[in-house]
Amino acid sequence: MRLYMVRHAEAEPGDPDDLRQLTPEGRAQARALGKRLAADGVRADAVLTSPLLRARQTGEALADALSCASEPSDALAPGATAEAVRSAVEGRGETVIVVGHQPDCGRIAAELGDGDEPPFPPAGIAVIRLPASGTS
Repeated sequence: MRLYMVRHAEAEPGDPDDLRQLTPEGRAQARALGKRLAADGVRADAVLTSPLLRARQTGEALADALSCASEPSDALAPGATAEAVRSAVEGRGETVIVVGHQPDCGRIAAELGDGDEPPFPPAGIAVIRLPASGTS
């Protein structure tokens, strides 16, 4: 499976945290990332997002560009773990995009990718190859 780990695009500050939405720049970042993935030939089987508004908005922009559906998952809320991501993407297809938060994205990418923690600016992305279920 190919996992695209994405940090949500630039969001407005404020409270409550779960209702922070993307800034105009963040909406542009999300659209640009979606266009880039589409131009690169990415065919996502699923786009899963944190339930927080800014992640859902980012996921919707990606899903629109890739002609697939976006679905929120409580497992991807702030504090998500590599195991939660692995479980959420299980059985979702060969190419799955997950939209989450920092510092979770960096830690998850490092753990699942067996490498160093990559930088994750808003709308940042890491591509991780996960072994098929039941293999090591």
